[in-house]
Amino acid sequence: MSAVCATRSTQYLGSALANLTRLFLGAIFLAVWAHLFGKGLSGAGLRFFMLSGLVGFGLGDIAGFEALPRLGSRLGILILQCVAAPIAALIEWLWLGTMLSPVQIACGLLILVGVAIAVTPKDHLHIERKRLVSGVIFGLVAAFGQALGAVLSRKAYQVTALAGQSIDGGTAAYQRVLGGLGLVTLYFIVVNARAKESVSSSASAWRAAWPWVIFNALAGPTVGVACYQWALATTPSGIVLPIVATTPLIVIPFAYKIEGDRPGMRSIIGGAIAVAGAIALTMVK
Repeated sequence: MSAVCATRSTQYLGSALANLTRLFLGAIFLAVWAHLFGKGLSGAGLRFFMLSGLVGFGLGDIAGFEALPRLGSRLGILILQCVAAPIAALIEWLWLGTMLSPVQIACGLLILVGVAIAVTPKDHLHIERKRLVSGVIFGLVAAFGQALGAVLSRKAYQVTALAGQSIDGGTAAYQRVLGGLGLVTLYFIVVNARAKESVSSSASAWRAAWPWVIFNALAGPTVGVACYQWALATTPSGIVLPIVATTPLIVIPFAYKIEGDRPGMRSIIGGAIAVAGAIALTMVK
């Protein structure tokens, strides 16, 4: 839902302003949770969570918001999610020594193959070459940002556990958002300074964009990332990210309804393969 809302909100506000607004709202929503019910800004892993946000929410999301309007929800998320998973598994193995079994790797690859079959669209081939190339580059940068951000979160949980502490997913998401908010704000200022036109958009654009921005903030940096952090607290990124990579399958009905991006039989077959891989991965001990 976050991907589709992001695509629509960027059409009204531009990528820099849409990303900044939804991240700012997400920080407010998560602050309420973290300071009333969670751990606030405490914890031994704070610096790693903030660094994770700087890389993931900052670098990754800035690039992701540039990729989505160029490629569309399905193709943009396909590149981001499917490339991020193997990069994260490799980084975590090299840095933290987390090794996956051959069966886990096979199940993860099965998910990615199914997602690729389901979401790789023939109907996006009309994108002009320059727009496609720049979109793919931004998508790859976003994938790297998400991968490294996930591994940094794993490191943060490791440091927190070694200190004899614990932290909930909502608080971890809050600390991550704060880490990325500064870079996203700086990026917006630079974009605003370079653009001679107003980036604040017209009143009519804001009226049309607000529902998409709010839903994007709730679905993405608030509920979505809190659950994402909850998963990373107990599970290697090489397992979490392939399951998260099934996002494009859930994007399909929303993209069809909102963007008119109609799926075909290949999407159904690929979706079945990916779901089978996810079920197998959760059953592997």
